[in-house]
Amino acid sequence: MTVLDESTTASTGSWTARLRLTPTNRRSGPLDGAWWPCSRDLVRELPALTAALDPLWGRITSVTVNPAYWPVIPRKVPVNGHVVRVGAFGAEQDPHELFLASYTVGRWDLLIVPPETAPDRAAALMLAAADPHNLLTASGLLKTVGPPAVACSRRMAGTRNVAPGAAEWESEGGAVRTAPAPTR
Repeated sequence: MTVLDESTTASTGSWTARLRLTPTNRRSGPLDGAWWPCSRDLVRELPALTAALDPLWGRITSVTVNPAYWPVIPRKVPVNGHVVRVGAFGAEQDPHELFLASYTVGRWDLLIVPPETAPDRAAALMLAAADPHNLLTASGLLKTVGPPAVACSRRMAGTRNVAPGAAEWESEGGAVRTAPAPTR
């Protein structure tokens, strides 16, 4: 479901954009909201996103992403009778942020909630990104908001007799593992 200023939904065919925006009269932080795509397929995802945003921000003309999490970045995507240009910036752009440009409003920056994110964490991230008082970047939000990723929790569950904080250290390869004592 798309949430636009808490009241509007938009979809194209069977694909719906999951979106939450900062209230238009209160934008002050580094993000203008959050987008939670269902996949890493920009050709499939961008039409629903721009269909939701075009009425609010004017026709979206271009989008940029960091290529770190997008396996294919098309140069152009057909959207509602026009074409959206797609660009990619590596080190210049936060890997978890989407830049959108329109003729009427200018540039908008959205947190990209990873498609594989659990729904409760995605909701928390989207709410935080749309908060007009948020001062964190997209990557900063992903590091600090919501419960830890499921994969991390499962990996930690098997850790025993480890000092607080050391479990994460060990799971990241920081702790030295000792060989078990030989049995006689």
